[in-house]
Amino acid sequence: MSDCIFCKIAAGEIPSNKVYEDDKMVAFKDLEPAAPVHVLLVPKTHADNVMAAEPALVGYMLGKAAEIAEKLGIKESGFRLIINTGKDGGQTVQHLHIHLIGGKAMGWPPFPKE
Repeated sequence: MSDCIFCKIAAGEIPSNKVYEDDKMVAFKDLEPAAPVHVLLVPKTHADNVMAAEPALVGYMLGKAAEIAEKLGIKESGFRLIINTGKDGGQTVQHLHIHLIGGKAMGWPPFPKE
């Protein structure tokens, strides 16, 4: 998709602070981190969200999360994976991405009740 910012980052057209890359995906530091470690796992092929993506690709990306967490030093202490989907799910960029967040203790529920 020509106007998708994550497609451009994945293609190397827009610089990012990459922490991982292979032929299927890229992981880079979030510009507005919610925790000391906050990276986005983004597939190189465009899918608007998790419902539009190939299940095998989503599984691949989830499998890489532990490897990336280990590289970032948070595998043992723990981390959170978040996939926002759609407007009510908080998705702001219409390209599948997985937030990998850690480096601090996180509470539950993640958001205060309304």
